[in-house]
Amino acid sequence: KKVMKMYRAKEVTEADYPSFYNMVRRLSQQAQLPMPKVYIIPSEAPNAFATGRNPKNAAVAATEGIMRILSEDELEGVMAHELAHVQNRDTLISTVAATIAGAISMLGNMLQWAAIFGGGNSDDEEGGGMLGGLAMAFIAPIAAMLIQMAVSRSREFLADEAGAKISGKPLALASALHKLQQGVQQAPMQDANPATSHMFIVNPLSGAAMLKLFSTHPPMEERIARLQALQVA
Repeated sequence: KKVMKMYRAKEVTEADYPSFYNMVRRLSQQAQLPMPKVYIIPSEAPNAFATGRNPKNAAVAATEGIMRILSEDELEGVMAHELAHVQNRDTLISTVAATIAGAISMLGNMLQWAAIFGGGNSDDEEGGGMLGGLAMAFIAPIAAMLIQMAVSRSREFLADEAGAKISGKPLALASALHKLQQGVQQAPMQDANPATSHMFIVNPLSGAAMLKLFSTHPPMEERIARLQALQVA
């Protein structure tokens, strides 16, 4: 609910968006999932995401922009990807990953203060302990972030594969990803929160390339290549 409110998303019914709503319902049935709540985000930035701690409490959201630039098959591929996140309980997994990352960061902070106040048997030992603690305090948050980003990237690959199976149209999803990457470069979501960027099918903040290890999403070229390989298989 907080995320939907953050992006001013409006819950819609079949009467509001009959074609889109029926598409989500059909894909949900194909994925053997309960019908999720459907939201529309009033933004021209093309994107979509899913949330919910389990399939019974799930919701999918799409921006107005994504429905303007994608064909019906491409949009179906995107929504199948989002339902795959629901099917795989990725919101829960991301929460667990964030909790583990937080615990690692907290451990680094504790070691830092232990090194400073724990003392030692000699000046050399105390100095070494302080340096080690400070090094750990610096390294731990980076390690925690790398773990969280790696989990996020792996879940995107899995959602691409599972979404392609749900829709039966891997090339349509590949085409959609290509269009979305270009769309985000031209119109990044201005009010996007970095804390929620991992939830979207493509990073909404910017189309600029980032270091692979520090990205919430896998390289787009690799995602597209994997989907094309699924079509061949």
